[in-house]
Amino acid sequence: MPVEIVETLPEERWQAFVDGHPQGNIFHVPAMQLAFARPRGYEPLLRAAVANDGHVLALLTAVGIRLTGGPLARLTSRAVAYGGVLCAEGQEGREALATLLRWHNSTSRSRFLFTELRHRSDATGLRQTLAACGYEHEQELNFLIDLARPVEAIWKGLNRTARKNVRRAERDGLTAQEVTTAEELADFYALLRQVYAAAQVPLADVSLFQAAFELLRPQGLARFVLARSPQGVAGARAVLLYKGVIFDWYAGADRELRSSRPNDFLVWHTLEWGAAHGYHTFDFGGAGHPDVPYGVRDFKAKFGGRLVNYGRDRRVHAPLLLWLSEAGYRLLRRFL
Repeated sequence: MPVEIVETLPEERWQAFVDGHPQGNIFHVPAMQLAFARPRGYEPLLRAAVANDGHVLALLTAVGIRLTGGPLARLTSRAVAYGGVLCAEGQEGREALATLLRWHNSTSRSRFLFTELRHRSDATGLRQTLAACGYEHEQELNFLIDLARPVEAIWKGLNRTARKNVRRAERDGLTAQEVTTAEELADFYALLRQVYAAAQVPLADVSLFQAAFELLRPQGLARFVLARSPQGVAGARAVLLYKGVIFDWYAGADRELRSSRPNDFLVWHTLEWGAAHGYHTFDFGGAGHPDVPYGVRDFKAKFGGRLVNYGRDRRVHAPLLLWLSEAGYRLLRRFL
């Protein structure tokens, strides 16, 4: 069946396709793309393959990201599909996805260093199609925690260290406060900025979080929480909410208050809250490559989730420029 590649869709048709697809996730919905339209350096990219009668056969919702402007913009540009891709079941859907990705590749050569598809569910059935379109598979671990069980069972699933840390936080007077005002959101972002600066990792502009707070939170698609201690804001966590899944989005803890274990405290608070509000899965957002030591993976493993390896697929559009970009980034971090 011939298909048409489009960059716009009626919102109702778009939302219905994602709602009805078993692997549709928060990063595919129109509201998330609207949030990504706000920050400086971000560009939401909607690409869809539609049949003659207008129904959607394949969907790519990516975000073009530039870390800097001016003459170096090309060296920091990439397209990231945080939720992977969707297509209709069967051969027709896979063929439409192949047509869509080949079109995306041809229009991305002069714009992005690479396109990365970050799968939030098992995409093994698409592996052959993705490879035929030039996408190379990379391993990427993740932890999924089952929330559709009694909260006591979730608590017992935490290992001894995690339970000890949560109790320590409670003894130190930590409390969870949902962010409901612009002032509290400013506190949230100030803490993230401190954490990312210390790690020498770029952080999205505050406008991304303002957009999520203003657009997603009122629809029940996002939640922001602070861990308050007697000494001030000790931790912060933002999660995205859709289809019974809590996606762990951004988090951080004050370096001077880490002994009170705000990260452990907020993870447990989120699990407890999710179970009480009918969510079935907590998605920890990623745990790195299995062959590379990763402290974040060790932290996440404490909470008793199921380890999965859905991986990522990447298509490099400009190999030489990507090499120059990565070499420059390593050099910059070394001197910083």
